[in-house]
Amino acid sequence: MEILINIIGYAAGICMAVSQFPQAWLVYKTGKTESISLLMFSILTGGVFCWFLYGILSATTVIWLTNGICLIPSFYVLYKCIKNKTRENNRI
Repeated sequence: MEILINIIGYAAGICMAVSQFPQAWLVYKTGKTESISLLMFSILTGGVFCWFLYGILSATTVIWLTNGICLIPSFYVLYKCIKNKTRENNRI
């Protein structure tokens, strides 16, 4: 039963991690972030970061590994959103 639980955990983590990459790729290709909610992405990235820390502190590999991977595109998109929003505000 433990193997099945681990498989489900890794499958869920992989889905979460992979789900962030298409958005990050689109932002990378176009540089556009105006249709992305900065508040939503900030909360999402903060939540993923908390899960990452929880996984480290609880020594749960599946949680820290998959959320660590998820942080890569999440931080990138968040960075680009903030950068573009700052650039927009400086034009006014």
